[in-house]
Amino acid sequence: MKDGFIKVGAAVPEVRPGDCDFNADRIIECINTANEAGVRVLVLPELCVTGCTCGDLFLHGELLKNAENALSKIAAATERLDIVYTVGVPLCIEGKVCNCAAVYFKGKQIGFVTKEHLTQQERRWFTSLRRSILFKDVYCTELAFEVVIGCDKPRTGASIVLQMTAEPKMTGKSEYRLISASVLSYENHCILVSANAGNGESTAGSVFFSDTNDTLIYENGRRIDCNGQHTGISDVDIGFIAYERRRCGFIPAAAETVEFSLDTAETKLTRRFSHTPFVPYEKEERENRCMEVFTMQSLGLEKRINHTRSKKLVIGLSGGLDSTLALLVCAAAAEKCLTGREDVIAVTMPCFGTTSRTKSNAEKLAELYGVTLRTVDISEAVKLHFHDIEHDPGQHNAAFENAQARERTQVLMDIANDVNGLVIGTGDMSELALGWATYGGDQMSMYGVNAGVPKTLIKSMVAYFAENGDWDVYNGSEEEISAKQRGIAEVLRDIVATPISPELLPDQKTEDSVGPYELHDFFLYHMIRRGSSPAKIYRIAQETFAGIYDSVTIKKWLITFCRRFFSQQFKRSCSPDGARIGSVSLAPGDLRLPSDVCGEIWIKEAEAL
Repeated sequence: MKDGFIKVGAAVPEVRPGDCDFNADRIIECINTANEAGVRVLVLPELCVTGCTCGDLFLHGELLKNAENALSKIAAATERLDIVYTVGVPLCIEGKVCNCAAVYFKGKQIGFVTKEHLTQQERRWFTSLRRSILFKDVYCTELAFEVVIGCDKPRTGASIVLQMTAEPKMTGKSEYRLISASVLSYENHCILVSANAGNGESTAGSVFFSDTNDTLIYENGRRIDCNGQHTGISDVDIGFIAYERRRCGFIPAAAETVEFSLDTAETKLTRRFSHTPFVPYEKEERENRCMEVFTMQSLGLEKRINHTRSKKLVIGLSGGLDSTLALLVCAAAAEKCLTGREDVIAVTMPCFGTTSRTKSNAEKLAELYGVTLRTVDISEAVKLHFHDIEHDPGQHNAAFENAQARERTQVLMDIANDVNGLVIGTGDMSELALGWATYGGDQMSMYGVNAGVPKTLIKSMVAYFAENGDWDVYNGSEEEISAKQRGIAEVLRDIVATPISPELLPDQKTEDSVGPYELHDFFLYHMIRRGSSPAKIYRIAQETFAGIYDSVTIKKWLITFCRRFFSQQFKRSCSPDGARIGSVSLAPGDLRLPSDVCGEIWIKEAEAL
């Protein structure tokens, strides 16, 4: 249970309708397999002790007696196992036959629930005596589960919902099962572990067979990969569920409580976390995400243009990732709200650290996208400023760097005032998290189109446009269009391959100073979205980046992240407007922190790792 992780499982045993002894042996095998894999909470399918296709035999005392004997056999075989599990069984209660979920721990039945919503056919055999029970661990109150059968809904507010079903295969049914599982998990901010009847059931009226959708594990609406079609196992994060419920103001309902006490052993992590939690791994999903985000950015900017009645868009174009994506957004919005792409004024402002590579890419990009390019060399203006403030140009300190950034912002603001335009900010969410921006410089704009987009996603989006583009907007001969396609793709690919840098110093590389953005985006996601502590983030990062970054490197940049995140809040507190793009946002209205907030708790924990 360390860091809120616990291993859960769903198992689908082979059954023979009416052969309770055979079924009990298969169930015991499933429980033993799950226990050996470290599972502590396990669910098996509805009516798996008898089989769900016994029909009128459910009314016969002989079947009911054998079902109870099978339960005793299962209990005796598992009394030494530190696992709590639930099996589906028909039980005769107060003279009525009920479709039940019996819950066992260390050889003893600690409770049972009955199915409430019965189909017309099920009412021929079963009666509902629905009661809600919350099964709670004595030592870890966050570990609590409820059992639901079929389409019954959870009532207790448990962090884990164990769902047992017996649904035959039908066309379209599998997709519906996935959707309903996701919705149930998301609406209740819970972990859903579901097991459905599989191989061995009667095929007299329907077809049952096991597939990968018979064992499902969902965490707050998102499916977690689990291994195998007969047994699904995964680590789940009840610490995250507790955080999400606090964040959303979720209030559990009162319910009858049954307690148990699992051993407090550490859960060995086998679950895989994404290296890039903001960027989907699958190509199709990633491409859909890129276009979805781009559409949101463009529509947000269109609204701002219309509201302010601006005639131009002014953007500082450096030839880096952020300004490139911002330029593409501006070009798309200008086509809808202004007279065309020529109303986008892209300003390059070379100075001491500007490289020929980025300057050339900026110029090529502006030409190929048909925007207006202006070059303002700020070197002399910055030197004059150094003279005015009596700064030695040979001293490459913060003043040397920030003077350039503030001069660039002044140039953009004044050009915008001159042409009735909006200055479009290019800074991204990862830079906001680290405070990697000059206060009163690139930290400021009139509208920040990238403010809700992390660096790793921006890189994927620029790479996406390099391969796919928006070529349909171009006029000209087929040869001219083809040449522009190749030219834009070539420039965008080179921008993706260019080391990230603010170019305020010669040969300056951002990731040498603050660390890899893929690590910082990982830290940001798990800290803000999942409420994870530095120790928990460190543990997950070690597993996720094994073979990529060693523990010393991860710790170093985690400490940097914690220090910078809290100390730089003052820059976020007065950041310009920008559309919220995803579930993580650092905008003043979304992340509400005082500018002088103390982060010593997080910093000390990171340093002590």
